[in-house]
Amino acid sequence: MEGFLLNEQTWLQHLKEKRLAYGLSQNRLAVATGITRQYLSDIETGKVKPSEDLQQSLWEALERFNPDAPLEMLFDYVRIRFPTTDVQQVVENILQLKLSYFLHEDYGFYSYSEHYALGDIFVLCSHELDKGVLVELKGRGCRQFESYLLAQQRSWYEFFMDVLVAGGVMKRLDLAINDKTGILNIPVLTEKCQQEECISVFRSFKSYRSGELVRKEEKECMGNTLYIGSLQSEVYFCIYEKDYEQYKKNDIPIEDAEVKNRFEIRLKNERAYYAVRDLLVYDNPEHTAFKIINRYIRFVDKDDSKPRSD
Repeated sequence: MEGFLLNEQTWLQHLKEKRLAYGLSQNRLAVATGITRQYLSDIETGKVKPSEDLQQSLWEALERFNPDAPLEMLFDYVRIRFPTTDVQQVVENILQLKLSYFLHEDYGFYSYSEHYALGDIFVLCSHELDKGVLVELKGRGCRQFESYLLAQQRSWYEFFMDVLVAGGVMKRLDLAINDKTGILNIPVLTEKCQQEECISVFRSFKSYRSGELVRKEEKECMGNTLYIGSLQSEVYFCIYEKDYEQYKKNDIPIEDAEVKNRFEIRLKNERAYYAVRDLLVYDNPEHTAFKIINRYIRFVDKDDSKPRSD
């Protein structure tokens, strides 16, 4: 019994030490695990004993925030249409934000007549019911909304559940995988597509290489982008050199970029809906992302003695 208590104390100490080492608050880990901050506090102080399943969930959630992990998963684009003209109901009940904090503009996008904005969180509205209310979060909008979700002690999954319950229609969802160590070699992947070493449901790919004529000394570091699948389809992949993008946008030296490459899974309409449903069932973004990737594509080494279908 004494040995069991010692192991339990060691586990609790290790959990707290690792959480602090990752720079993670109790609130953020609790939200990611689906428990309250108070319950996590009680676990760390030994007041309650978590089940084995909860222990595993805590470790899995914790490791998603590991700053040394080579890959990082995040939501990078969310667009949802709600079949209502009541913008206040969408903002205050679904986003759980105050409409009075938003800037109102009497023009819109995508044929909407007006919009509200809070930072990079956009809500477009129309008096036509078939258009309804459109919520759009691009990359920075997703990061900003994550902060609000954290303050609300909600996760993305709880938000998506609220969306579906309210009759929201998924129009677009991008899942991004950040490669921090250069695992993805985009020129090599492009060559594999050209050499028919890419087994895929998709029938097309496009590759681009961009650079700056005025900086010849950095010619070897110019950016590569690979699109796999048609940009008009409901699912396609975009793989690009994120470090070069940051160099172009923010003049961050390529060698100092935290993220080297990015693999984006871009989903529209029905494909976006099924991805959200999978996320709600498994509560695991990595599972959903790699399930989609493995369904649509795999890279192989060419063997002329075997048919391509093998």
